[in-house]
Amino acid sequence: MRVPSRSPGQQPGSPPSPTAPARRRPSGAAPRRLPAAAPDLAAYRAAVAELLVEVGALADAASTRARQVLIDERLREPALAAVLDGTPQGLIGARETLLLEMARYQPNDRTSAGDLSALVRIYLLSRIDVLWWQDAPTFVTDDQVNGSAELVDLEWLRRRDLLRFRYQEQPATMLGRAARGLRRRLLPDATPHTAGLLFRRARREVVALLNDIAREFAAVAPPATPPLWVTSLVRSAEHQYRLRRLGYAAMLPSGHCLGYSVDVELAWFERFGARDTLAQLLLSRQEAGELNVIDEGQAWHLCLAPTARRRLRRAYEAEMGV
Repeated sequence: MRVPSRSPGQQPGSPPSPTAPARRRPSGAAPRRLPAAAPDLAAYRAAVAELLVEVGALADAASTRARQVLIDERLREPALAAVLDGTPQGLIGARETLLLEMARYQPNDRTSAGDLSALVRIYLLSRIDVLWWQDAPTFVTDDQVNGSAELVDLEWLRRRDLLRFRYQEQPATMLGRAARGLRRRLLPDATPHTAGLLFRRARREVVALLNDIAREFAAVAPPATPPLWVTSLVRSAEHQYRLRRLGYAAMLPSGHCLGYSVDVELAWFERFGARDTLAQLLLSRQEAGELNVIDEGQAWHLCLAPTARRRLRRAYEAEMGV
């Protein structure tokens, strides 16, 4: 079965589509000039890890001023500044945003940031996504996600047995939520405890990536381990703000709103003895330069690297027969 081919796109002189994703920068704004050499991401991640130790030592409320001084000093170090200065916000904007996120932080049962150190880790590592995809268009509204020709319908693919990973959608009605709650009470460990996907749509390259990871995971995981489980895919900025209001650590800008980031379940696979296997698989792909990986506890955040996009697009087209 063939997957519908991509649309021909907007023709010269035609009005923009109301469902076309919006560009990140205002019209006429000059693009940020990136450094001639790509930043050393291994050094950046190592510097983030060192910073987190210091943030953890200053986690009490009385250390607010000391944390501000620490963040201001450490973010200016070359390993960190090289990445942050290459993002659209620049170093100063990233610093101000991080300090604001820290000032507003309130622990709760929903957020993946269990403490201030986790919040700092998630924010700083997610800036790699933004650095990579800063010129990609943002899906601003839910309608843009649902109407974009750049995204494919996962349910269409699933029904044709073209997906090697699993997911579940968010219930759309009170009856559906009640049924989901009943299943969780009767079979509490049958599926991961996640809300599910609001949008069952994804970029073609991301589908190919997840299929590839799922096949590798199935080959190395212990017998009877369920397939890779995806908990979040593309989101609109509109939805990202909704998540923030609910208390989730939903950063902005976000690779999810560009369509190149996903979250995959990790904690649930512990009961099958497969969590560490999956974690190592993902970290190996990060070391190979294919992914950016963020440990967010129950689920891990993944972002596709631009250097892998063309290969995965070809893989999708070959696999789907496009």
